[in-house]
Amino acid sequence: MVGDLLVAVLVVLGGVFAAGAALGVLRMPDVYIRMHASTKAGTLGVGLTLLGLAVHFGELGVVTRALAAILFFLITAPVAAHMIGRAAYRIGTPLWIGSVIDEFPLAAQSTERPAPPALPDRPAG
Repeated sequence: MVGDLLVAVLVVLGGVFAAGAALGVLRMPDVYIRMHASTKAGTLGVGLTLLGLAVHFGELGVVTRALAAILFFLITAPVAAHMIGRAAYRIGTPLWIGSVIDEFPLAAQSTERPAPPALPDRPAG
């Protein structure tokens, strides 16, 4: 009975976080904030749902696969969000008008490499 209650709580919480991620994607004003909502809440929703699945079945094979899937989501979701945000920024997707500061141009200026020195002209032949 306690196991069933735990499974129900985990699955319902996972569903709530997944629904929150979907709502965030629909309602947030720009791609950067949408990306944040989908990554954070979506990963937590999937993780809780898979954890509920692992508790429900309780078999070593199912638990191992569920934990591997959770680990996969925890590793890949931030990387995917970073790449989506980077691509959106590079193509010029505007920030939301309520954004306070764009820190990326400052960071990009401080890490730019200086141009290589010009090579001396060589005589032909």
